[in-house]
Amino acid sequence: GKSTLLNTLTRSAVLTEDKLFATLDTKSARLRFPRDTEAIVTDTVGFIRNLPRELFAAFRATLDELDEADMLLHVIDVSNDQFEEQVAAVEKILDELDIKDKPAIRVFNKADKVDDRELLENLCRRFDAVAVCALDKATLYGLLEKIESLLGWKNFSPA
Repeated sequence: GKSTLLNTLTRSAVLTEDKLFATLDTKSARLRFPRDTEAIVTDTVGFIRNLPRELFAAFRATLDELDEADMLLHVIDVSNDQFEEQVAAVEKILDELDIKDKPAIRVFNKADKVDDRELLENLCRRFDAVAVCALDKATLYGLLEKIESLLGWKNFSPA
C-alpha cells in the first residue's frame, strides 16, 4: 500500500508487492504542487507488531529518517480485520522512536474493499483518517488537501 501510494502520488515506478518487507530500503520521490511547491515523499519499511529487538535495531537507521520528516503518512490497510491492532503497533513504534508527536495523517488505504460506506465514514471520523484507494488517483484529492493543510500551504489544487 505504501509503495503504491508513493507511485500514484508522484507518478513513480517503485516496486510494489503485497508481502511483508517488500520495501527494505527507503525510496523517495518528488510530489509536485502548483506554484513550484513540492514535497519529498519517502517510502519506508513497514512496521509489524512485536518486532523483535534485533530487527528493530537493524531497521533503526532506516527508521531514523522519519525524524527528519516534516510530517508522516501512516498508511493503513482498512480492509484488514486487524487494522486497529496494526495502528496501535505503529504508534507504539513511533513512541519508541520518540516521534509520536510529529504531525501525521492516517491514510486508510484499500477503502474500495470496504463495502459498508457508513462504517468506513465512521472509522475515518473515529481515527481522524482519510480514506483512499492508492491505485485510484481520483480518491487522493482529500489526502492531498489534508497534506496541504497540515504543511500550511495555500491555494492548492491537485494536478
